[in-house]
This record gives sequence, C-alpha cells and structure tokens, in this order.
Amino acid sequence: MPKLIELADGQARWAEDAFVHVTDEDAIPESGDVILSLARFEAEGDALLSSNSRRVGVRIESDQEVEVLAYDLPRIAVVALAFPKYRDGRAYTSARLLRERFGYQGQVRAVGDVLQEQAGFMVRCGFDAFEAADGATPEAWTKAASRFRHVYQRAADDRVVAFEERAS
Repeated sequence: MPKLIELADGQARWAEDAFVHVTDEDAIPESGDVILSLARFEAEGDALLSSNSRRVGVRIESDQEVEVLAYDLPRIAVVALAFPKYRDGRAYTSARLLRERFGYQGQVRAVGDVLQEQAGFMVRCGFDAFEAADGATPEAWTKAASRFRHVYQRAADDRVVAFEERAS
C-alpha cells in the first residue's frame, strides 16, 4: 500500500491509504475504496456512488477541468490532482477552485511529481494529502509547509496576510 502523507493543523503524518488507484484498463475491485480517472468516473461513477459500499475518488490530470465534478463533489471522497512534473502548476488552480468556489470538504490529494519543496504552496491552495515522489518524511513536510512565516496573498488556507498583521 503506498505511503500517504496527510496534513492537519499544520502537522504532517503518515496515513494509511485506503484508496486504490484503478487505471482505465483494470477491473474495479470487488470491494474497497477506489480512485478513478475522470473518464472512467463519468462512465461508471454513478453506479459506484449509488452502491454506498465504497468511497470513490477521482483523479484529475493537469489538462482537465475540475469544474466538471461540481455536481458530484458532495459524494466524492477524494479528488486527486496530478502533477505530471513539478513545474506544471495547473493543479494549484484546481485545488483553489475546489476549496474556494465549490466549498469542497473532502480530501484534496497531490499525486505525481510531488516534492516537499512545494508543500507550502500546496497547503495554501487547499491540498491536505500528498503522495510524495521524493521519499520525504512527514517531519520534512511539516517544516516545508510552515517555512514562510508571512504570506502576502490571500489563499484557501485563510492565513492572515502581512498587511493585515501590520495593521493589527
């Protein structure tokens, strides 16, 4: 089972990953929680969600729009946003849309080329779980996520921005 790092209250920790990534070619397991591609979710998602026997997640590639999930988000447990390479930041926008526009309360997971150096930016955009590609420990993720004391823009994490700190 792959290692998953979850972040809550500013602290990262190892977490058991109950979800299995199912490719479009694989059969869906008889039981257990699954993460499907967007195409497979659109084709089979209603049947899986209505069975109530498992939790369902959806993997969104960086060139896909997360808005297509808007109607189904209350029933989706995990949205896995893919980073095909570390310098492709489109998943940051998708995470902010999920948290700020759609008020998504489920897990927003970073998958793909996910590095601890990105932790602070990912947390600010709404990510709360990471399939780290660099083998970093939760301690390293905690440190990376809290590296900058001051922030200068509002984001999904609702941190107080620097000009508001100065005014108070």
